[in-house]
Amino acid sequence: MKLIKLAFLLVVLLMLVLMGVYNRGLVDFNLPPVMNSVVQQPAALMYFAFFAAGVLTGSVFTFGGRKPSGAKPDKQ
Repeated sequence: MKLIKLAFLLVVLLMLVLMGVYNRGLVDFNLPPVMNSVVQQPAALMYFAFFAAGVLTGSVFTFGGRKPSGAKPDKQ
């Protein structure tokens, strides 16, 4: 199973590299409630930023705040 996960990770990283090589055009990013100005960055950099935000969000939800199922509560 670890080998499959590693292969999947390598494919995703390869896609990120290919996206950086072929998508150099600038795109506009608007988010009026948070920012008043328009941000212009290469498309690949924007994709990488949103991908990183998704990975961090998934990590927080996956690893945050859960106790192991075999742990017994402390009796005081």
